[in-house]
Amino acid sequence: MACLRALFRVRRSGQILPVHNKVPVCFKYTQHQGVKGIRNRKSYYESLMQANQQITQDPTSAPISPSDMRFLDDRAYDEVAGGAMRISRDVATAQHVLILQPYIKWTAKRSTTDNVRPEDQLAEATALINSLPNWQVTSALKVPLENLERKTLFGSGKLLELKELIANLQRQGQLTCLFVSKGTLSFAQKHFLESEFHLPILDRYSVVIQILRLHATSAEAKLQVAMAELPYIWAQAKDAGVSQTRRQGYTLTDLQKEILRTRERKLRAELERVRCQRQLLRQKRKLQNYPIAAVVGYTNAGKTSLIKALTVEDSLQPRNQLFATLDVTAHAGHLPCNLQLIYMDTVGFMSDLPTGLFECFVATMEDAMLADVIIHVQDLSHPCHAAQRTHVESTLRSMSFNLTDGDADANHLLNKNICAHHISARAHTGLEPLLKDIERQILTVTGRRKIQMRVPNGGSEMAWLYKNAAVVDTIADAANPERLLMQVVISQRVLEQFKREFC
Repeated sequence: MACLRALFRVRRSGQILPVHNKVPVCFKYTQHQGVKGIRNRKSYYESLMQANQQITQDPTSAPISPSDMRFLDDRAYDEVAGGAMRISRDVATAQHVLILQPYIKWTAKRSTTDNVRPEDQLAEATALINSLPNWQVTSALKVPLENLERKTLFGSGKLLELKELIANLQRQGQLTCLFVSKGTLSFAQKHFLESEFHLPILDRYSVVIQILRLHATSAEAKLQVAMAELPYIWAQAKDAGVSQTRRQGYTLTDLQKEILRTRERKLRAELERVRCQRQLLRQKRKLQNYPIAAVVGYTNAGKTSLIKALTVEDSLQPRNQLFATLDVTAHAGHLPCNLQLIYMDTVGFMSDLPTGLFECFVATMEDAMLADVIIHVQDLSHPCHAAQRTHVESTLRSMSFNLTDGDADANHLLNKNICAHHISARAHTGLEPLLKDIERQILTVTGRRKIQMRVPNGGSEMAWLYKNAAVVDTIADAANPERLLMQVVISQRVLEQFKREFC
């Protein structure tokens, strides 16, 4: 796979119910219920509140344990979420999906480099559905529109055409839901389409949430996915309140609002604990003087494949799936100069999704934004690689202004120093020039330099340098056989420490 690797230098400063990959999710059609969910579950809800009211006050006191995650196992919340997203996780069944890819007519005629064609958008929507086990695409089609904001979304003629298509598919028993590939549908749009088609309606946000649920295995990932659901539910409830009257039963009850507020409060507390733990880990790596290279990119661009090729880590198993990686994980590697560095694998980005969804992953994305070097992986075989590059870079730029790190400067900026490399992680071609470029930038950013030092052969100085610096090469001193010439990569701080110790 031919990929373009663009490097950015960074100024260094300072339940939900567990879902397993083999258990698919299913829909529960809730027309005329909106986000209503439950009504008479007060006693059950209060018992949950009493069982989970103790939240640790010190976020750094202990790692997240299963007992800390008990509040995610909340059937009351699941019913509220299911009403908003039209999804239930209680029954395992296959799904047959009709994909509708709306697009603005005049944008399809543009020929700019970063323009994404409707065909490419439809292909990405199909890939989203195929990422879910037992979900099948029954049919997929593009739908030209004048705009994406009208309540009915589609015109009257297109609605009749779609009704006929849906009726034919239902007669064949090949349709259970409809996926409108738009970032988010308003409550009014979703309610209108459901009343017209009599099928559950999903948008990109709700489908991506389902993928994230399936791929969230660690406690951190589950917390972040759970947090990402809440903005969607609140937005649907707010829009429902504007669109309909409370008398018609479309808004959240006071009890349901309290369920959401309590869940959000607990999630924020646990995520703050995660953030503090990650900060401590970063400080520990900083004390150990390990340089950090964060690998970022569009989802399924090949980030994990690149790290596996650079580190030769057998435990890494790249998957050809969207959002396969939800946790930021650290992997040790070596540069040509023998300097050890840490590669950080990160969550992939995707266009046409609210930034609020990815902001819920801020606790782990800080590791990338505060790295010494950012490696941007792009899949050049993808027809939309230029648009994907633009989306990732703009997202990183916006995130760089919102993240802080202890003693770090809150206003630190991404300093671009772009060098492009064409490599194949599968065939291991082009890796050597890439590693040399990473090495050059790491040495520049971290203030390390290559120097040659003359030390006693087999002495304590030699052992100290092997322990505290990266030894590139050693040769015997031709002028003095009792001496050794050591070429090392060393920072100024470590060099001064060596001088104090031995000079």
